[in-house]
Amino acid sequence: MTTNSNPTVALRLADADEDDVVRRIAELDSARSPSGDVLLAVVDGDPVAAMSLRDGHVVADPFVPTAGAVALLRMRATHLAGGRIRRRRWLVPRLRPRLA
Repeated sequence: MTTNSNPTVALRLADADEDDVVRRIAELDSARSPSGDVLLAVVDGDPVAAMSLRDGHVVADPFVPTAGAVALLRMRATHLAGGRIRRRRWLVPRLRPRLA
């Protein structure tokens, strides 16, 4: 992937025949592959990150900047859920009372 000051980012559901693409990103990230329905972030035509809509598990290519793509994946997952997502660690950090 070439460095582009104005990259084109596309978010879409991974097709059933793209398991190998998602698995490759997971292997690069040294993580398990996302399961269930998976959102895919594609930057300038290259898949760089994937997120499970089932449990919010995210994998990303560690060799390219993906923080923005991952943030967009999380926002899109919230939109797809129509605001019905229960509080999850990957969306909203839990506030815990501090003991004095």
